[in-house]
Amino acid sequence: MESDSALTPTSSTQIVDSDSIDRALVKRPRIGEMIIETLLFVAGAISILTTIGIIYVLASQALLFFSSPEVSIAEFFSGTEWIPAIGKFGIWSLVNATLMISGIAMLVALPLGLATAIYLSEYASPRARSTLKPILEVLAGIPTVVYGYFALTFMTPLLRRLLGVDTVQIFNTASAGIVVGILIIPLVSSLSEDALHAVPNSLREAAYGLGATKLETSLKIIVPAALSGITAAFVVAMSRAIGETMIVAIAAGAGPKFTFNPFESAETMTGHIVRISGGDLSYDSIDYNSIFAIGLLLFLLTLGLNIISRFVVGRFREVYE
Repeated sequence: MESDSALTPTSSTQIVDSDSIDRALVKRPRIGEMIIETLLFVAGAISILTTIGIIYVLASQALLFFSSPEVSIAEFFSGTEWIPAIGKFGIWSLVNATLMISGIAMLVALPLGLATAIYLSEYASPRARSTLKPILEVLAGIPTVVYGYFALTFMTPLLRRLLGVDTVQIFNTASAGIVVGILIIPLVSSLSEDALHAVPNSLREAAYGLGATKLETSLKIIVPAALSGITAAFVVAMSRAIGETMIVAIAAGAGPKFTFNPFESAETMTGHIVRISGGDLSYDSIDYNSIFAIGLLLFLLTLGLNIISRFVVGRFREVYE
């Protein structure tokens, strides 16, 4: 009996302790986290709904444009003349200028941006990196209208002085493309540098241990290892170049023209939208609805580039432990 009475307090204590532990493990409502979770959900929902709304507006207005008897879908996707006044809606004159300027911009931004990223990641000291990277990113904060007048008042006269006044027109796609490339250099360098900096130091140390120089390590080890991030940076920069507006509206020209000469004037899709939307367009006219058809095509181009970027990142992504 004494042994039973001696065990009774201990057993009850164990039961009490287990009950208190169970109550402590019960999930308690945390009001602060619930509010934050709700706000994040609302922000995500607003972003998705905004995107859906933009697509709906573009698609509905573009449908009105394509349903007009003056518009032929075959001519829209195959024609090279965009003259709404006489019923010609060939989009390739605008698409060609857009791709030309974007291509020139990438020829400028990719080598300079990647070289800058390699220097910041592999050669610069931590102090120099922390100083130079914010200074470089200041370029991204300059208004694009300033870049546009820089292209018109500096880059174009420079090209005319070097190549000849008769060769380079006052408004041309070359100067606009070069300045758009300068605009997106910070984007390329920043994203590429982040991708390079994320490569583990063990790869660098292994290369140095095998006798590789810093340049060989950077070009043959680090850049291939960060290829997915660098490619994503290139595609994002390409999307940024395609969607640029003010530089091309000021420096490239104000008339749709199908040409492969970068020293002639031409009008991009964004430049055309800016020009005609600033005029006296009547609501629901064919010129008004054409803005949304061009905008929808521009949206599809950038969407395609983003899809390609996701595919490339998933295809070449390397995970290190």
